[in-house]
Amino acid sequence: MASIAIIINPISGGVRPDAARARAELASAIVDRHGDPAEVFVTERTGHARELTRAAVARGARLVMAWGGDGTINEVASTLAFGEVPLGIVPAGSGNGLARQLGISRQPGEAIRQAIAAEPRRIDVGELGDRFFVNTAGLGFDAHVARRFNESGSGRRGLLTYSLITARSLMTYRPPEFVIATADSRVRVRAVIVTAANSAEFGNGACIAPGARVDDGLLDLVVVEERWRLQTIASLPRLFNGTVGGAPGCSIRQVTRATIESEQPISFHVDGEPATGGTSLLLRIHPGALYVSVKAG
Repeated sequence: MASIAIIINPISGGVRPDAARARAELASAIVDRHGDPAEVFVTERTGHARELTRAAVARGARLVMAWGGDGTINEVASTLAFGEVPLGIVPAGSGNGLARQLGISRQPGEAIRQAIAAEPRRIDVGELGDRFFVNTAGLGFDAHVARRFNESGSGRRGLLTYSLITARSLMTYRPPEFVIATADSRVRVRAVIVTAANSAEFGNGACIAPGARVDDGLLDLVVVEERWRLQTIASLPRLFNGTVGGAPGCSIRQVTRATIESEQPISFHVDGEPATGGTSLLLRIHPGALYVSVKAG
């Protein structure tokens, strides 16, 4: 019988590392009760989830679950993309944007049971600078915050730390100038936010692209031009009421491909994980490239 692999990030969501044992025991118990062999693994470093996923697929796993935050989900999803083995999600991060959009329970036991019982469905996978993402990718302010958050250290991660970094960065961040080329336009803009959204929200209800859908074969490209910092700050509540498109200097367009250029190497993030590319990044969508085991919504 094919096994179910559960890959656990022991510190996601700002919990203590010793929570890993409890998470592993719960996952193993639920899968065993369902009648499937369970393989439970705990990540030890960045990139480890990719290695564990590849090994699980090679052993014939029928489902690989990622128990963690957006970064853990990204590693597992990126490895499963373009294959036949579906992804299961047990959300345990600071934002859980994709899980919220897919209607996945925040209760770990229920999320595991849902993933085991669900009929897998296909969703799209985005790509920015040769890195895959399943929720959002971005340049500018959110990439800056993602890098600062990543540098904060495992002992200080969590929603509070993320919120504090965001608040401090709002006063000091200076946006670069980008040239953004799509199929029908080429614009030069000093943008505080450039986000490619496969699903609608960053996380915690912050809705950056209200019309984005994970299975429509399109990315929603959201660009917020910097005009006046206090105006930008005043527009932040729009992220939580679905009206970000009406913010001053904001444009949202659906794309399948775009090129983003800058005079300096571009810092960006994929699902909250920071990266640095060259002076030109290719953005594109891969329709239906990933199976996700999630109940129909």
